[in-house]
Amino acid sequence: MEQEKQERTKEEHAIVLDFLPNGYHYDDRPMYMKNPIAQAMGKEHFVLLELVPKKGIHLQPLEEVYIGDGKRDKIHHIVGKINMGKLTATAKSGLEFVIKEIVKKNENKFLEFFNKAQPLSTRMHQLELLPGLGKKHMWQIIETREEKLFESFADLKNRVKLMPDPEKAIIKRILQELESTEKHKIFVDV
Repeated sequence: MEQEKQERTKEEHAIVLDFLPNGYHYDDRPMYMKNPIAQAMGKEHFVLLELVPKKGIHLQPLEEVYIGDGKRDKIHHIVGKINMGKLTATAKSGLEFVIKEIVKKNENKFLEFFNKAQPLSTRMHQLELLPGLGKKHMWQIIETREEKLFESFADLKNRVKLMPDPEKAIIKRILQELESTEKHKIFVDV
């Protein structure tokens, strides 16, 4: 089970949120011992990562880098996962933009959530975990998708009365999950 989870959360590509060519400012080791550090977010599971680039490589914020098992051209190694509290101010400020871009480029993946979401218990449904969605919206979404699955966020908004913006709800939920305030994780694999 643990083996499956580890394989499932493996990221292939990440988006650089911030690049620190001289490492962290609070690292009081001599300069020659410090490694450059990139803070990045995985494109598939929104995992926050700390990366060390190869010697002589200078990364830019919003740059996509390959971090999979194959030959990496820019990244030497992955230090590990980090939490929101360790992100620099620059990384935090770019976080929502990066999430928004990932959601936009993968609309069908997130639309699938609305088309396939299931109950968590007899009293709670996965759809209710999205900010702004209550029981009323949940039932409307379920009844509407039974007639015909949603084809886009626009289609969802048009067919469900007074539906909050689905894209914004997903982005908000991802940010909440990254802050680790949520019991149930839908989009972030930590």
